[in-house]
Amino acid sequence: MVRVVSRIFSALAVTTALVFSLARPAAADEISITQWGASLYGAPFAVGIENGDFKKAGIDITGIIGSAGGGTSVRNILASQTPYGEVATAAALAAARQGLDIVIVNTATHTVAESTLVTMPNSPVKTLKDLVGQKIAITSPKSTSEMVFLMELKQLGIDASKIQRVASGGYTQGLTMLENGAVSAAVLIEPLSIIRKDNYRTVVRAKDMLPAMTTSVGITTREFAKAHPEKIRAIIAGRQLAVQQIYADPRGAAQLVAKQFNMSPELAEVAVGNMIAPRMWTEGGFDKAELDRIAEGLKLVGELNALPDWDHLIDASFLPDDLKASQ
Repeated sequence: MVRVVSRIFSALAVTTALVFSLARPAAADEISITQWGASLYGAPFAVGIENGDFKKAGIDITGIIGSAGGGTSVRNILASQTPYGEVATAAALAAARQGLDIVIVNTATHTVAESTLVTMPNSPVKTLKDLVGQKIAITSPKSTSEMVFLMELKQLGIDASKIQRVASGGYTQGLTMLENGAVSAAVLIEPLSIIRKDNYRTVVRAKDMLPAMTTSVGITTREFAKAHPEKIRAIIAGRQLAVQQIYADPRGAAQLVAKQFNMSPELAEVAVGNMIAPRMWTEGGFDKAELDRIAEGLKLVGELNALPDWDHLIDASFLPDDLKASQ
């Protein structure tokens, strides 16, 4: 009888949908998501928690630990009982270079469409070329904001050394510098750019210039992945369901994001809607060309000297079967 049940279970396990139906929710887990509530990176987790997608996949995610990004996000993940989280690809690569026990198990976002460069409404700056000889505010050296700006300059063949980049410490701080005349332009990101859209004039939108690239990834420790592979698979599978829900019903998903992010429903609808066309969120699969593009950007800010050994850094074995098949 036991053998019969075992055979039946094995047969059913070949389809993801049936895996979900058989999965049993585990104990409550908390995970870490960079910029939780401040950017849209974590939108699939907001949708998945509200929809019960993670419970369907076999894990009960009850809380999200947010952070301002970078090394803080990685440290939060490593300190968690469930050491899984989403971080900027740059942060994951930096952690690996430091010898930390991390492995990339899924991709999360693959666009910089939420990034813009703004100036004051009455500024003479109309294009990136007008910034030659001027100062612009980035958040911090080697940040994604600096990387995106340098990639835009490279795209237009503008010498980056002729535009001074000033570290502001954050997006709102950069806007303060812009308003006080300390810089001629400042980097900005959604949803802040939506909230303050009447205060500034957009000089350039990254989505108009830069192709898809892997901007954030899911990571865990190799030790945890080996000890609890079922949890990693469940997180990725639940997130995949949530991503599919976002693209199928953006307005409905926006309401769930608003609830988890404590954001106005109107703002969430605009913010999520803006990210549908560039398809901000991946279902989790890996694209070598998009990985290499982010690496080329990180070379521009001096974060990398060469393309990473992706085969060493990535373990795609936790992806749902349909995503594995497309690798």
